[in-house]
Amino acid sequence: MKRCGMTGWMMVAILVLAGPHRLMAQAVSNATIHGVVTDATGAVVPNAQVKATQTDTGQTMTTTTDSDGSYVLPNLPVGPYRLEAGAPAFSNYVQSGIVLQVGTNVQINVTLQVGAVTQDVRVSANAAMVETEDTSVSEVIDQRRIMDLPLNGRQATDLILLSGGASVPPGAAGRFITTHDYVSSTGVSIAGGQENGNNYLLDGADHNDTHSNVNLPFPFPDALQEFSVQTNGVSARYGLHPYAVVNAVTKSGTNQIHGDLFEFVRNGDFNARNFFAATQDSLRRNQFGGTIGGPIKKDRIFLFNGFQGTRTRTAPPQTISTVPTQTALSGDFSTLESAGCQSSHKGVTLYDPTNSQPFPDNLISPTRFSRPAVGLAKLIPVATNPCGLITYAIPNPNNENQYVGRVDWLASSRNSVWPIFRGRLR
Repeated sequence: MKRCGMTGWMMVAILVLAGPHRLMAQAVSNATIHGVVTDATGAVVPNAQVKATQTDTGQTMTTTTDSDGSYVLPNLPVGPYRLEAGAPAFSNYVQSGIVLQVGTNVQINVTLQVGAVTQDVRVSANAAMVETEDTSVSEVIDQRRIMDLPLNGRQATDLILLSGGASVPPGAAGRFITTHDYVSSTGVSIAGGQENGNNYLLDGADHNDTHSNVNLPFPFPDALQEFSVQTNGVSARYGLHPYAVVNAVTKSGTNQIHGDLFEFVRNGDFNARNFFAATQDSLRRNQFGGTIGGPIKKDRIFLFNGFQGTRTRTAPPQTISTVPTQTALSGDFSTLESAGCQSSHKGVTLYDPTNSQPFPDNLISPTRFSRPAVGLAKLIPVATNPCGLITYAIPNPNNENQYVGRVDWLASSRNSVWPIFRGRLR
């Protein structure tokens, strides 16, 4: 069966404008830098120029300090940054090693030294990313852990369990997840909350299944940049659900061409049989694809595309049926009355339809068998079980294709557009 997942996965287009008119969607998926600019004596420096540059894309945002020396650079895409500050009669200040993560609001105070504006004071040590504005407890699952940690089926939602207080209660899937949900939907209790009381965001947009309030599918790991899990005193800007917030962002293109190819295989032929299993693992799963990102126009337009195909084949032997045995095909049905078959056949006695009398010892001459029935019996496996019971498997193939496409257009230091297209075909 094929089905096409809509609800945010077929196409999502987000238009983002910098400044006071930015959409809320970007505000919760991006980060903020704020702080105070002072001189060497501790006096504030008003009207100082402050600029943040995303080193992967060259995107910049500038602002000036207020009369109290404070500045705010809001709605910055996640990634590595360089912070610069300067004012007349002061040397330029350059801070590198800044890495912003999803939804963070970090404070970086700047101290300017008296000197010529042509001089630079460079700080190359990694900046301490301390969250001072948000009282919630947050854990960021970065891209290294997403890519390096083992994931059964490459479902990034499994990594939510790395955050403190997250667990999957017994029976959670049965309570909230049905056949109407996606196979990658999960019921996770975070900080003691209800499994379907979490708020899921992807690139700042709502990513909840409206049917059961669990998550919609996450992008595959190679297309996912990072995500955070926030609990305890979550900001009201997230709204919707009362417990935790899982805030994820996809990758984007940069000034450097980057990408990868992958294939992950699970096949019982490669594994030893489980000691307690009667047969070899029948699951065969191939997950393959790749990503590519790079510049269309350096420092201005970037493209990122990704694809993952999943092919799953499994046939667990769990169906039990009754078929004729070899003795039954020869007309001897007496074994159906044996003690070992009583539970299956309830002591079956066969009657002659011509006179309503039982057949002696359940023996029937094969000459009385229906010819069409005899022909059909040749197509049915002959049971070796004396009661005619066979256990067999029904193949359950499952195909899935995931597509991720993103274009980032940095129109200016205060305006950007980033349409995102995601598809999931099963």
